Amino acid sequence: MWLELVDGWFAGLDRSDPLIEAAHFFIYDTGKIFALLLGVVFLVSLLRSYFPIERVRDYLANKSLLLGHIMAAIFGFVTPFCSCSAIPLFIGFLQARIPLGVVFSYLISAPMNNEIAFVLILGLFGWKVALLYTGLGLLVAVVAGIVLGKMKLEKEILIEVKPIVSSSFGIEIPSFMERAKEAWNHTLGLFKKIAPFVLVGIGLGAFIHGYVPSEFVLKWAGGDSWYAVPLAVLIGAPMYNNAVSIIPLVEVLINKGMLFGTALSFMMATSTFSLPEGVMLKRLMSWKLLALFYGITALGIITNGYLFNFILH
Repeated sequence: MWLELVDGWFAGLDRSDPLIEAAHFFIYDTGKIFALLLGVVFLVSLLRSYFPIERVRDYLANKSLLLGHIMAAIFGFVTPFCSCSAIPLFIGFLQARIPLGVVFSYLISAPMNNEIAFVLILGLFGWKVALLYTGLGLLVAVVAGIVLGKMKLEKEILIEVKPIVSSSFGIEIPSFMERAKEAWNHTLGLFKKIAPFVLVGIGLGAFIHGYVPSEFVLKWAGGDSWYAVPLAVLIGAPMYNNAVSIIPLVEVLINKGMLFGTALSFMMATSTFSLPEGVMLKRLMSWKLLALFYGITALGIITNGYLFNFILH
C-alpha cells in the first residue's frame, strides 16, 4: 500500500534519473522504517507485559545457549526484514534481556536470510544454490553470534536496557489500556532518540542506491582473482538493500560473468550491512562493539564466498 502510494507520487517522472530514484528510495524507506519502529517496538513492549520474558531469558542463557543462537537465526529467516527494519526487534530483544550474542544471531540472520529470498534463489539458480546460501547464511549468524557472546560486550551497549514487566504496575493487575499506554510512552521515548539517526542513515543509503551502478561492482569485483570476494563484500556493505530486492542485480552480475560465490557474498553483504543500519546501531552501541559486529560478520561472509566459489565453480 505504501509502495503503491509513493509510486503514485512519482508517476510520470523519469525513474532512470539517479536523483529521482534516490528521492523515491528515501521517501519510501523513511515511511516504512518509521512505521516498523513505532509498530514493532510498541508491540514488543505490549507483549512483554504479558509474558514471562525473564524465564525465556534464563532458559536461553543457562540451559541451552547454542539452541538459543540457532533459534534466533531461524527466527531471523522467517522475519523478512532489511537490515534497518530488523533493528526494532533487536532493541526489543535487548530489553527482554536475551543474551547479547543470541540477539546478534538474529540481527545477522534477519536481513541475510528469509523465505521469500529462498524461493527466488531457488527459481533463478536451483535448489543447490538456494540451500547453500541459506544454510551458510544461518551458519554465519550462529557462529558470529556465539563469538560476540563469548566476548562479554554487554557494557558496550549505550542505551539503557530497562525491561517492562508486569510487576512495574504494582500489585494490581493492569488493564489492557494501562499496558498499552505504558508501552506507547516507552515507544515514543525511544523513537525520539533514534529518529534523527534514521533520517541521516536513510539519506546516505538513498544516495548510494541511486548513484552507484552495477557496472561499478563488475569493474572491481567481477574477476576470479583472490581479492574479488573481499572486494565484493567491501563494495556491497554500504549499499542499502534487502535480500529480495538485490536478487535481480545479483542475477545480472552472474549473467555478466561474476562468479556465483562472489555475487552471493556481495548479496549477503548488501543485505546484512548498510550505512543506515550503521548510523542507527551507533546510537545503540559503542564504536568497539559496532566494529567487532561488522568485522566478525564480514569475515564469515567472505569465508562463505570462497566456499561458494569452490563448491559451485
